[in-house]
Amino acid sequence: MEISKLRKYIRNVPDFPEKGIVFRDITTLLKKPDVFRDSIKLLLNAVEGRSIDCVVAIEARGFIFGGALAAELGAGFVPVRKSGKLPAETIEKTYELEYGSDTLAIHRDAICPGQKVLMFDDLLATGGTVDASCRMVEELGGDIVLCLFLIELAFLNGRQKIARHPVQSLLVYEEE
Repeated sequence: MEISKLRKYIRNVPDFPEKGIVFRDITTLLKKPDVFRDSIKLLLNAVEGRSIDCVVAIEARGFIFGGALAAELGAGFVPVRKSGKLPAETIEKTYELEYGSDTLAIHRDAICPGQKVLMFDDLLATGGTVDASCRMVEELGGDIVLCLFLIELAFLNGRQKIARHPVQSLLVYEEE
């Protein structure tokens, strides 16, 4: 499948979670097994030729793709969760998102110094979520090889927050 054909499987939900925000819903893509499989293949193409030790994926939709990417790459999988959801010792970062703030956590022993890390989330918006996640991985000594996204809302300029790392997105929305 061509990347451009994926766009028709993304549902636009106006005024969710707040008025004025158009939510890009991937559940319409996920319910089509062939399209989901093809999207995984397209994401894998983006990391071809790169050495990846682990995939760090961000709660919750990032887990859906992140686990599949890790399995296909023969890499470990590391979840980034909201504060209070991980059972062992964690480090945390608070960040701003387009409609509020939140705190993310990662296990302190999740990343070994020098590990080659693929950061994944389904959506890049303002960049706060992935920036906080990257800062935790960096604090633990991980080497971020690529920040990869299924969807990027370019008009929110999130790429600028993580410009210190290579960034790639399959689908880019230039305007809301």
